[in-house]
Amino acid sequence: MNIYDFKVLNQNGEEVSLEEYRGKVLLIVNTATKCGFTPQYEALEAMYEELKDKGFEILDFPCNQFLHQAPGSDEDINSFCKLKYNTKFTRFKKIEVKGDNADPLYKWLICQNEKRKPVSIKWNFTKFLINKNGEVVARFGPMVKPLKFMDDVIAELNK
Repeated sequence: MNIYDFKVLNQNGEEVSLEEYRGKVLLIVNTATKCGFTPQYEALEAMYEELKDKGFEILDFPCNQFLHQAPGSDEDINSFCKLKYNTKFTRFKKIEVKGDNADPLYKWLICQNEKRKPVSIKWNFTKFLINKNGEVVARFGPMVKPLKFMDDVIAELNK
């Protein structure tokens, strides 16, 4: 199983197959608009702008599970991100990333480690780096700013 086996919902609630991203390097992030890490949107957008033409995509999944820091509708969240941070990368429908109602994509992502056992999402802005084969190659916690792993992204793009 890899990332391409999953379907997610876009901002309009329409199903999107992650197969559309085959052959690209992906960064999957659970985000929130009212979080201390929200300013990472600026660095994420800068990374996206620099690398998008080389086959890099950021997939943004808003999540309201951590102290309700992603309030509002999907439309509200999208407007905020575009107006405040000028984000252009793909944002999907708000989801849950932990617990019984976690999205299937996240249930899979949290098990992609050496032990193949779930390592739960602890907070907003947890980031998963996916290689061109649809496999998780790295996980970065909320405190790890995007510029700290830019070399990892570039290395995957160059493979």
